[in-house]
Amino acid sequence: MRIATWNVNSVRQRLDHLVSWLQDCQPDVVCLQEIKCVDEAFPREPIEALGYNVVTHGQKTFNGVALLSKYPLEEANPGLAGDESDVHARFLEGVVSLKHGVVRVACLYLPNGNPVGSEKYPYKLSWMARLRDYAQQRLKTEEPLILAGDFNVIPQAEDVHNPAAWTEDALFRPETRESFQTLLGLGLTDALRATTDAPGQYTFWDYQAGAWQKNWGIRIDHLLLSPQAADRLRHVGIDSYVRNWEKPSDHVPVWADFDLEAA
Repeated sequence: MRIATWNVNSVRQRLDHLVSWLQDCQPDVVCLQEIKCVDEAFPREPIEALGYNVVTHGQKTFNGVALLSKYPLEEANPGLAGDESDVHARFLEGVVSLKHGVVRVACLYLPNGNPVGSEKYPYKLSWMARLRDYAQQRLKTEEPLILAGDFNVIPQAEDVHNPAAWTEDALFRPETRESFQTLLGLGLTDALRATTDAPGQYTFWDYQAGAWQKNWGIRIDHLLLSPQAADRLRHVGIDSYVRNWEKPSDHVPVWADFDLEAA
């Protein structure tokens, strides 16, 4: 079973890219971020034609997340608990039925948090605390759980081309990284780092300053796994080739293969 995440940076602008990648990669479950459209405007038909069930949690112009699944979705729950005043479309949980149980997938688009001196950074840290509370509760069920999405967190110096240039950025500040480590401390596993310690495993290259051509990247798109999912992890891949397509997203897909159909 292949589970993937991709900040597509406007699904309607990148629909051809998305369809091409779905055909190339053949993921079973996909978490999309920054779809940047309301639910009614999501281009369902070409994706459903490839055999996917589609659930969206959209927002006009900004944010928005979606789940695509070749398996039935038993549940789909939008919104992250803990702050009723937060109307940003950043979180969508789905429960996928398998032959021998379920797997729970949470698609998330964590706040960027910049500029740090504004209200955006406390919002980011508060959102991460709510995500920690969510994960803590879900881990009690002892189900395979995958938190997948654009975390807007650079976990370690190995995950950024030039760490010194990012020290005051919300994505790499100590408080951000500590909050991410607290998530891992609950018992979650960073899928990519479970398979490689190699530096240069980037998932985002800015549109400015020729970052892609110079490979000035960062790793901010992650799949975090419960012990029940981590035990069944087989492979992890980053499809960086899509960043070279015409008018691409600044993010690329990340996917993981699991032995989740076994009893």
